[in-house]
Amino acid sequence: MAIKADYNEEVLSQAQIRRATVEFINIVNDLWYDKAIELVLFRNPLIDKRASEVLNLIAYAKEFVSKPISIQDALEIARAIQQLDLPSSKLDIGKLAYESYLSSKYGDDKVAFVQQKLKNATVAKGIQPKDVVLYGFGRIGRLLARELMVKMGKGSQLRLRAIVTRGDINYTVLEKRASLLSIDSVHGDFLGTVEIDAENDALIINGTTVHMISANNPEDIDYTKYGIKDALIIDNTGAFRDKEALSRHLKGQGVHKVLITAPAKGVPNIVHGVNHQQNDPDTIDIFSAASCTTNAITPILKVLEDNYGIKKGHLETIHAYTNDQNLVDNMHSKYRRGRAAALNMVITETGAGAAVAKAIPALKGKLTSNAIRVPVPNGSLAILSLQLRTKVTKENVNALIKKHALEGDLVEQIKYSMDNELVSSDIVGITAPSIFDSKATIADEETIVIYIWYDNEYGYSHQVIRLAKHIAKVRRFTYY
Repeated sequence: MAIKADYNEEVLSQAQIRRATVEFINIVNDLWYDKAIELVLFRNPLIDKRASEVLNLIAYAKEFVSKPISIQDALEIARAIQQLDLPSSKLDIGKLAYESYLSSKYGDDKVAFVQQKLKNATVAKGIQPKDVVLYGFGRIGRLLARELMVKMGKGSQLRLRAIVTRGDINYTVLEKRASLLSIDSVHGDFLGTVEIDAENDALIINGTTVHMISANNPEDIDYTKYGIKDALIIDNTGAFRDKEALSRHLKGQGVHKVLITAPAKGVPNIVHGVNHQQNDPDTIDIFSAASCTTNAITPILKVLEDNYGIKKGHLETIHAYTNDQNLVDNMHSKYRRGRAAALNMVITETGAGAAVAKAIPALKGKLTSNAIRVPVPNGSLAILSLQLRTKVTKENVNALIKKHALEGDLVEQIKYSMDNELVSSDIVGITAPSIFDSKATIADEETIVIYIWYDNEYGYSHQVIRLAKHIAKVRRFTYY
């Protein structure tokens, strides 16, 4: 049996690794706050991460690309980026480190390598910061507020200016709103500060004023009184679900565009990464971000349809319970949803199967769907049973999805999991709307069964923000 390295040498090596990780974290934060350059690691956020979290992401990157990528590799690339004069951008340091490993052209000259890779980095033309108003402050609204404020940076993209709710606004209400934003039973503490400005009916989030506005009707609000103009309204109330109702927002003063965080009738239902480019914000005023389940399954279905063709299939979503269900048995407008959510598995319906066709017209009428709500507060699973037009193997399917998780138009949407022990609590806090469980794939010639996990709150919220940036035309240069 081979004798392992001396224990003291291991301790010293680990200390050096952590020292390099701390330097890497400092560069990540300096680039973000000084130059508005955001580094990610295979689409995983790096801002405000601890050393242990970064090292876990490095371990995932190493396994994902099957190459010995280390924290030292990432650090050298980050140092090189720091030396270059780059515009506001979002750069995948995992992809850069992987490509650096494959390339021998520049040797150890990481600055020359990065300079060549990012030679097309230009300042995006016409980017103007966009005022954002959250209409509603529930589960999705608060997660959007958190993410918007954490990623505010220099304020060159989306700026959260106000939150609209119903009912009186007083110190007690502000205190409760601030508490719910600061502490979350599922997603943990907000990595920032939240203070109350009762005199001005506002929350001070990370030192920035966010007005709290009380209104019963969206058309009655004059946002210009708060210094807000040409705002993007993100409606997360679920109260307005068609074009006519959503158009009421546009009658308010200071409103430019509207985005609803639910499926809607009469407006484009968008899954960012799949069909957002087909809907021009210069000509469309109201958008829908579809549902969390639609955002989970559509990217994977697009890959399969484009490469194999889909004859037909069925979607079963095992979904976390939501606020729409009852906490204890009581009357409900829908059958079964009246039964205690935390005690029962509840069969209910989902429109996600039909909704996919709005993003991928070729799948119209080909998918049936149903849902089972289960006693977990967050973290869901979509099971797709599909009949393909091509014979495949499990290895074929997994290799195809992995390729699209690494490169192409869907890298923000698809996360490829290689974990043998993946369960629902593991996917809480993942920004990708589709987490492909490669270990669970079943293939029998033309029949496949695939499992797609999704954080129905956090992952979906990031899709909403991606779409919001498209609508607001504030997308930076990206390198994925």
